[in-house]
Amino acid sequence: MALMTEKLRTIMALDPDRTQIDFEGTDYSWRQIADTVRAIEDALGAMGLPEDARVGVMLRNRPGHVAAIVAVLSTDRCLVTLNPILPDDKLFADVEGLGLPAVIADATDLARPGLAEALARAGSAVIEIGPRLEGARVVRDDIGTIIQTSPGVAVEMLTSGTTGTPKRVPLSRASFDASFRGFTRYERGRSFDDPPRLNSGCTMIVNPLTHIGGIYGCIGALAAGRKIALLEKFSVDAWVGAVKRNRPAVAPAVPSAVRMLLDADVDPADLSSLRTLIAGTAPLSPDLVDAFLAKYDIPICANYGATEFAGAIAGWTIDDFRARWTEKRGAVGRVHADIDARIVDPDSGAILPPGNEGLLEIKGAQLGNGLEWLRTTDRAMLDADRFLFIRGRADNAIIRGGFKIHPDDVVQALSDHPAVREAAVVGVPDARLGAVPAAAIILKQGVDAPATNDLRTWLRDRLIAYQVPVHIRIVSDFPRTPSMKPSAPGLRALFEEAG
Repeated sequence: MALMTEKLRTIMALDPDRTQIDFEGTDYSWRQIADTVRAIEDALGAMGLPEDARVGVMLRNRPGHVAAIVAVLSTDRCLVTLNPILPDDKLFADVEGLGLPAVIADATDLARPGLAEALARAGSAVIEIGPRLEGARVVRDDIGTIIQTSPGVAVEMLTSGTTGTPKRVPLSRASFDASFRGFTRYERGRSFDDPPRLNSGCTMIVNPLTHIGGIYGCIGALAAGRKIALLEKFSVDAWVGAVKRNRPAVAPAVPSAVRMLLDADVDPADLSSLRTLIAGTAPLSPDLVDAFLAKYDIPICANYGATEFAGAIAGWTIDDFRARWTEKRGAVGRVHADIDARIVDPDSGAILPPGNEGLLEIKGAQLGNGLEWLRTTDRAMLDADRFLFIRGRADNAIIRGGFKIHPDDVVQALSDHPAVREAAVVGVPDARLGAVPAAAIILKQGVDAPATNDLRTWLRDRLIAYQVPVHIRIVSDFPRTPSMKPSAPGLRALFEEAG
């Protein structure tokens, strides 16, 4: 039995009446969670699903879905994540292609036209859960497919799909154990190997549970016996309300959320419990960190990870931030002690000395790859103190007439414009040059839209001429992935629609 599984089983029974989830201002106890967990476990058992059986869960950030996660993982079955925000054709194709013996979803999703037929074609039994822990019931108990197992796998996780079609990555229980063991180094006086116990404090879950940041935070909080403040989606009012009610010391906020909090001029008194924010799903501008620190005296501790890594492999501690942010400004933190990292030349594969930019390679127990070096697609620099600087992705470069453009460089220049709240840049096809950069821009509240020619003039002063976007659109928001990153395919579609 994996350590994570043992912890979930033990912690659930320690104090049934203690509040475990705050959702939209209502508290839910471990007893309520456990009742739904048992109902799901009984249903799966009656269907004859063994350990390691693959069980699909259509995940939303709701209390009933947290219970579904516990029910699957605490019985050593494999949780296969399904994303209900996918369009019908993609969701139905995913369901049918997986052929899962059982799928768990709440009534809102099961009422979706066409889904019941897709589940029937897949041969999946169906368990309906109440979104607010109203219980669970079997909608269909017939299994019309072969019961497949994934030995040792805790979660088959969809990637965020930033650069294309999402793929599903198997994350083992051993990888999660190793990842949580590394992550607890950020908490003074606590080890992941400590006996299971309930802890004070609160973990805010804002990222979707279909994203590694969301489910990782959720499982970590459950295994640590820490209360969860669960938000179905981010808004300034909902986020600030959860902070005021639960007074967490640490709260997550993606870069776009940090900008919105600054723009909203949130009262510092409302954030008085916070010692730090955690940001890790998208590139974080050092200027944004400095602005938030100046206004609230709250550090933003970035971290770096990916679905394939079963969580973060580098990050800032508060102590590191207070002591070394000025010196290491822009780093995503220090590589975890149990992770090996190196920078290699992208062409020759030669290992580069500290301080040189190249491709990041990592290895460690949580990667689940037999301790072989894993080459990422991130351009990075690693210094002699193991602080990691991510310079951008190597696989999203735009080749414009033979010249290589890194979108992150253009985004940085646009983000420096006083009217721009957030920017995203992608390559779009061009008959003459092959591809050209296109920029979508979200303006700050209350500012007048700058003329496109004025924006280009601004950029020409800061970029090489070929880096300046050929197409610029001002939008109210970007097409986004479940993790709130700008979606490259969605952005390209915006410019195709514009002609």
